[in-house]
Amino acid sequence: MSAADAAVHRASAFDLVRDAAGRRPLLVLGAGLAAAAGTLALTEGPTELAQASINGVVAGNYYALGAVGLTLIFGVLRLVNFAHGEFLTLGAYLMLLFASFDLPLLAAAALAVAATAVFSLGLEVGVWRPVRRRGAGELQLLLFALGLAFFMRNAIAFIATSEDRQTGADVTTSVSVGALRVGRTELIVTSIGIAVIVLVAIALRSSSLGRQARALADSIDLAETTGVNTDKVVLVTWGVSGALAGLAGIVYALPAGAANPNLGFSLILSIFAAVVVGGIGNAYGALAGGLLIGLVQEWATLVIEPSMKVAVGFGMLILVLLLRPQGLFGPARSADR
Repeated sequence: MSAADAAVHRASAFDLVRDAAGRRPLLVLGAGLAAAAGTLALTEGPTELAQASINGVVAGNYYALGAVGLTLIFGVLRLVNFAHGEFLTLGAYLMLLFASFDLPLLAAAALAVAATAVFSLGLEVGVWRPVRRRGAGELQLLLFALGLAFFMRNAIAFIATSEDRQTGADVTTSVSVGALRVGRTELIVTSIGIAVIVLVAIALRSSSLGRQARALADSIDLAETTGVNTDKVVLVTWGVSGALAGLAGIVYALPAGAANPNLGFSLILSIFAAVVVGGIGNAYGALAGGLLIGLVQEWATLVIEPSMKVAVGFGMLILVLLLRPQGLFGPARSADR
């Protein structure tokens, strides 16, 4: 076979995979994950793979919580909120603040989630809504979000100092099942995070506000003509987004045992990757994308340095965009779009 024929053959094979991914994305994804898992089980061992999978679910949990809040805002307002990562940091530091009043960590965490939601609502009422009503375009809103992100990060560092703050959580006690181990704190916060993810998915599908939010994501003008109170839905969306971001920061900080002002910045790129992989603006896709990115990154640590796992997550992002540019759960597009 000549070099030209080999190139044509490779191109044809890629086109076949891309077409299959367009028609049956979850089937192709499942097949790819099964092949990767089988290879890792054979080369690295089933126990190591199982432990990495547990770690991937833990990591995917806070990616998914952060991603769904980010994509809800984009879906409803077409706003890329680059300050979303700082909401994660704010949630973790508010938990530390409330815990300093001798509250149990879980109670402090619950108050921090509520306070982050209130902060998010305050920004919408006092900042975002007036800016939108003055006719700010997408570029201005994007730059505003970037400025807000830098302001929040430096304000937290100024108030709380840039040093790591210990959460006081138990990070040494673990639960063992055979050779597999998971930290007790990790198990608790991951279970809470998964429960919240399930509740959010149910609410989006079944509740009246969930249906209205999905209607706004399709067309805000059409939703208004059908009687949807768009201001109310936008407020609820900001509140939910802030609460989920605050919870994501807490779910990350508690098992780590510490928080620092760069917490959100260190996670936001993987959260954006989860949003794009799942399908921008699709909350279900964000949930799946977060878990997928977490799993792939932790599997990668079996064969590469852990410090490079974020690059593997972006490799997954590039692969998904090549095969299905709209993401796993994005609407199908015609060939001319």
